Amino acid sequence: MARYIGPTCVLSRRYGKDLEFKTRPIESKCKKDTRPGQHGATRKRETTHGLQLTEKQALKFKYCLLERQFRKLFKEAARRKAATGVLLLQMLESRLDNVVFRMGFAATRKEARQLVSHKAIFVNGSCVNVPSYQVQPTDVISIRERAREQVRILDALKQAEDRGWVDWVQVDAKKLSGEFKRVPDRDELPSDINEQLVVELYSK
Repeated sequence: MARYIGPTCVLSRRYGKDLEFKTRPIESKCKKDTRPGQHGATRKRETTHGLQLTEKQALKFKYCLLERQFRKLFKEAARRKAATGVLLLQMLESRLDNVVFRMGFAATRKEARQLVSHKAIFVNGSCVNVPSYQVQPTDVISIRERAREQVRILDALKQAEDRGWVDWVQVDAKKLSGEFKRVPDRDELPSDINEQLVVELYSK
């Protein structure tokens, strides 16, 4: 499937959770808290498979991945000797585009992905334009010199300062750079994600 470019509010309503497409909270983005469509409010309870699929789709849209990319990441997580679901979330959080978003250099993950693709991001002093690049602990992420005056970056960083940063990154707002200190633990990630449903779906 092609990358989704439709209204993001519909996705948040469909899956019943904030997918972090916007900087405003979900209740201010959407007029309704029910599922989209004429019968969204009266839709019957989903099957087990439906719940698993919904969780996978929500996670995929949250991190802006296509199905092939998401499945490839899951296979890599399943190959390693660790809890597959937790490892999958940690690998998603370690993606370069997500780290740029977590550091506040972009207002959304889509915007972070664009910054990376447009060669505005340096990793340890070298330009990296691959959004799926896996950032390692102690890696230093910085904004390229010629991109440091972009209004969208400065605005996003100001919002991040007001909001606060997650514990696993350290950001120097004046230097427009930050360090990925460590891979986050499961209890530091959103509690509304049920990664076990995703594991069960792909394990069939």
